[in-house]
Amino acid sequence: MLRLLSHFWTCLLFCVGYGLHCGDARVLTEVQAGPLYRMAGSRLSISCNVSGFIDVNSQKEFEFRVTKPAKTKVLNIISTTDPDFGYNMYRMRGDDITVTRVSPNSVLFEIQSLRKDDEGEYECAVINSEKIYSGTYSAAALVKVIDNSLSVSSPDSTSLSFNEGESLALTCQASSNTIQHTHLSVAWYLHKDGEDNARLIMSLERDFTLRSGHEFQGRYQAGLIRLDKLGEAAYRLTMDRLEVADRGRVYCQAQEWIQDPDLSWYSLTQMTTREVSLDVQGKDLVPDGTSVVVRLSVQQTSLQEGQKLLLTCSVDTQKLEEKFFSVAWLQAGVELARIGPTGVLSVKSDYSQREKQGELRASRIGDREYRLVLQSVTADDQGGYICRAWPQERGQHGAFVQGAAQDSGVQLVSVSAPASGLSVEMQNSVHVNEGGKMTLNCTVHGVKSHLSVAWQRKLTSTAAFTSVASLSQEGVMETAAEITNQVRLTRPAADVFILELDEVSLADSGAYQCVVSEWNSHNKTNSQSQTAMLTVAPTESLVSVRLISRSNIVTIGDNVELMCRVKGPRIPVTLTWILQRGTSPRDNILTLYSDGAISWSGEQHRYQLRIENTPSERIYFLLINGASHSEAGSYQCQVSVFQNNVYKKLPPSNPTAVTVQNPESDLTLTSSPALTTKINSDISIKCSVNSSRSGSSRHAVTWILQKQIQNITIANSDRDSSVTFGPTVEDVHSQRISIQQTKGPSFQLTIRNALTSDQGTYICEVVEWLQDPSGKWYHLTPVSGTTRLTLIEPVNDLLLDPTRKWVTAREGDEVQLKCDLISDAPSPSVFYKITWFYTSRGSPAVNSLLQLDHTGLLRYPKNQGLHGLQGRLRLSRPNPRTFGLTIQKVHEEDSGTYRCLVEQYQLGQEGHWQQKASVDGGPIMLSLNMTENNLSITRTELKLNSSTRQNFPIPCHIATRSSPESKFQVTWFWQEKNQSERHPLFTCYRNATLHDRSGWGQRLRFSHALPDRFDLTVSNPTLQHAGLYSCEVEEWILTLSNHWRKVAVENSGYSIVSIYSQGEKGAVSGYSSGIWIAVLVAILVCLSLVILALALKLKRAKTSEKTAGESLWMEQHHLKTKFNTED
Repeated sequence: MLRLLSHFWTCLLFCVGYGLHCGDARVLTEVQAGPLYRMAGSRLSISCNVSGFIDVNSQKEFEFRVTKPAKTKVLNIISTTDPDFGYNMYRMRGDDITVTRVSPNSVLFEIQSLRKDDEGEYECAVINSEKIYSGTYSAAALVKVIDNSLSVSSPDSTSLSFNEGESLALTCQASSNTIQHTHLSVAWYLHKDGEDNARLIMSLERDFTLRSGHEFQGRYQAGLIRLDKLGEAAYRLTMDRLEVADRGRVYCQAQEWIQDPDLSWYSLTQMTTREVSLDVQGKDLVPDGTSVVVRLSVQQTSLQEGQKLLLTCSVDTQKLEEKFFSVAWLQAGVELARIGPTGVLSVKSDYSQREKQGELRASRIGDREYRLVLQSVTADDQGGYICRAWPQERGQHGAFVQGAAQDSGVQLVSVSAPASGLSVEMQNSVHVNEGGKMTLNCTVHGVKSHLSVAWQRKLTSTAAFTSVASLSQEGVMETAAEITNQVRLTRPAADVFILELDEVSLADSGAYQCVVSEWNSHNKTNSQSQTAMLTVAPTESLVSVRLISRSNIVTIGDNVELMCRVKGPRIPVTLTWILQRGTSPRDNILTLYSDGAISWSGEQHRYQLRIENTPSERIYFLLINGASHSEAGSYQCQVSVFQNNVYKKLPPSNPTAVTVQNPESDLTLTSSPALTTKINSDISIKCSVNSSRSGSSRHAVTWILQKQIQNITIANSDRDSSVTFGPTVEDVHSQRISIQQTKGPSFQLTIRNALTSDQGTYICEVVEWLQDPSGKWYHLTPVSGTTRLTLIEPVNDLLLDPTRKWVTAREGDEVQLKCDLISDAPSPSVFYKITWFYTSRGSPAVNSLLQLDHTGLLRYPKNQGLHGLQGRLRLSRPNPRTFGLTIQKVHEEDSGTYRCLVEQYQLGQEGHWQQKASVDGGPIMLSLNMTENNLSITRTELKLNSSTRQNFPIPCHIATRSSPESKFQVTWFWQEKNQSERHPLFTCYRNATLHDRSGWGQRLRFSHALPDRFDLTVSNPTLQHAGLYSCEVEEWILTLSNHWRKVAVENSGYSIVSIYSQGEKGAVSGYSSGIWIAVLVAILVCLSLVILALALKLKRAKTSEKTAGESLWMEQHHLKTKFNTED
């Protein structure tokens, strides 16, 4: 038997689960969430996956379609089944558009090279191969196609050669003009000869983290490789201690990334710079090392400007010929030049120009000696000089390992200037706009011989001057390799030198120095210099962008003109118009490039562009021809400039909102104000349109029946003449109602066999629909007309008791409601239809509960809020004059007003039912008596004395409760003496959840030994815990409708607790112990007296036994059958 029951429950659960499964939508089609932003020319991939089909392993067929912007027409693209499915414009693109099957339930749709006109909403639809439809069989993703504005360049030379151990620095400039929020990643790669793939050196990822290539990870961790960001768009790779293995071709690659709505990152585009050929020369040396002694000698310590300075450095150590050293000369702690262990000379940037001009030379002149020569010294060359040497040892991999440095003593050199009249004059400051040309004039006075000029600059106050360009006394011009600007040096007169820099940037700001030198034959005799400060004003401070509109609140079909006013210097700009609709992402409307090219985003046929140039500004006009709701939103224009191969976005203009409103409705209606007819007849109510805004407009009509306190939607006909009935109209009534539309147009509502319930005011509400210039439908405000319908009933004697009645019950009782006829006895040929209505307390809405019609059919009108009440209703008719309604297990929510409607029907001669009369009964007011409050708490006032080491309880005992099923919420409170504010300590909720609210740590202990006993104990109290303690009890009852209701709240009496310290407790304990000793002594004395009295009594008893000699056992005493008078 148990086995059969287990099988029965298993089958039942399976059937229920299958029914629930079939009741829900099964099929789900999914694609990536949009919008998806992709670059023109890049690849678009959309994955489409379907789940929920019964046959999971069967091959599903898919179709892809697209809806272009501002168009409602859907275009077929490609299908997995029909090769002719797509339109010809897509089939002609061949392999550019493909769909690849990934699994039986998944495909991948791809466009290899996106075009601008490919923008739109792409829909993936799965073909249903099953007999039923249940779920979602298509999904769509919006695709936005934007222009590729990524720019990547490098100012470095295409061929570089270094010695092993030297440093390499390469610069890459990367920027983008995309208005969407994108991230850039920049990476440097080394492509070695003979290898197919390049190796990653260093990259700055899209999340602004640095990552080194596998082969370069050790050098990066040692700090020998760095990637730094300079300014907004420049990235510099630095590689110290170059190795022979670094030979190859180096290039920079930049990628632009965007985050899709599913939070995944997608690479929009990538670009690379031209390759730089890198050659690293190495040398084979044998290492060794020991201690070093370094000396510095100076040929002449007092010099005049233009003379030669010779510094000789000698290095002494054991076995010198077997060892390698690096030797450097320093002035005031700053290194001038260094000779490496392989004999390679390296000169610091401050002296590189003098080396190129032959003014600085360094060499090894012997096994121990190294010499530095400075020609044509100036006053800047005076000061203290030292020589520094490092022993070098060759490691296992051939690289040199540097030892500890050893310095020589300091040699002081003084340089004095010969008498000369040479002086230099130059302006103190120059202001140039970003992207403009800088011109510096250097005027020389007191010229006696040949002149040379060197232009130098320092970009920060702490940096040293570096070379920009120079012009020798022979007229030979040289430009520093790190200068990326176009440089021009001119000498329009013998005493004037001019420096010009084109397209200056913010990074060019700083101090510029003109150094003019006099030459006597090949020796420099004198030098003078002057400094000027260059300030470059940023473009954003020069260009202002403001957006205005003469009329930004328009009606559909009107034209809108937006003006973007750009004030500033005449520089080439790229202007983008941006539109944001509500909370949607910003969209590009169009981009006007500096060369005049225009890029439209999607299909923006409603926009036109016009430009006006004035002496003070340029005005860009955006004209919207025939505005519709699609063109409404917040507009902005944004300007960007392309300077030094970098896009620079300027702040966008102020947003300007364009509001497109619907026109006012010109619709007028004509309807009959009143209509009177007999009951059971056919009724026609007509509503005619007299005038409307357009002859091509369409109309939707809604018929509403207005009762005293509510409106009932009868039926409506939309603009396509599709008729639907209101949610409260039952099928039996919808068969009597029809709607017709005739020319004019006119709308007619027909009701056959009118009933008394059809009486009321009918509202004909008409909405006019128009098409905007883009072909989309929109509606105007509705216009309505009213007709009052009065139905005449035949004379009858149907009467109900109109008396208002009150019914009182307890929750859970069974309630009987009655509707009594007070007219004559009903005829056997008359039938009744009874409808009960209900109005909840505090609500004006009248709801139909149930209906028993004259044919015996019982109906429950659909009302989710009354579903529980309807399930507990029973109809009865105990006698021909009484209609009864029984409510079983009445709930608290059942309180309200009940009313009955009785309709009288009789079968006519043609076999049709005819309504004879109807009458309302009096209201029946139902009210419920809730559970009475019988909660009481023991209110004992307690005074407790406790020490700091003694726990004390706070009881909360419930004496009586309102219901056996009630639950309690108990909260204990504490308050200081002489204070009125209570502080909650601890709460036990009705669901047995505990909440310590005291903040006293672990001092509180809760116990609930019996259902009506709650106790809280304070353990290890302190003096601060003294005060008044009480508890509050809330009583809750679960109603029949499964809601908790609070019945009562009661508070206990106060427990006054005093806390004594340990010393005070000892005093009290000593006093108490004395009392207990006295009591004990008294008890012992009393016990002694009692024992003495008992002993005397026993002694007397023994004496009496000896004299009497009688036994006390029962057997020796016969029972007396009679009692005498003495007994």
